[in-house]
Amino acid sequence: MTTEAAVSDARTPAQIEADIVRRRDQLAETLDEIGVRVHPQTIVGDAKARMVSRVDQTAGKAYVAVNRTVAGMKGRFVSDDGAPRLERLVPVALVVVGVVGLLAVSARRPRRRRG
Repeated sequence: MTTEAAVSDARTPAQIEADIVRRRDQLAETLDEIGVRVHPQTIVGDAKARMVSRVDQTAGKAYVAVNRTVAGMKGRFVSDDGAPRLERLVPVALVVVGVVGLLAVSARRPRRRRG
């Protein structure tokens, strides 16, 4: 006989029964966990959590991208000491004023009726 067989033969019926009860309890616990995992509410909740996580990641990436863009634009129009760079601001301001003026003029102009 091997040592393992000798050990299993040396167990009492009470020890074997206790081992069976312990394994039955473990199996019941495992089946309960499986039941919770495959329950429709759990599946929906997990799907929602994954979606929220992806949205959070996307929003975080978008925030970082916008932050970088704003910092880059600020660097173009503001010097390191915080003073505005007029040589860059004045042309942009003139273009904005021109576009707003064109929009205002086109909005005032009466439209011709067809027909």
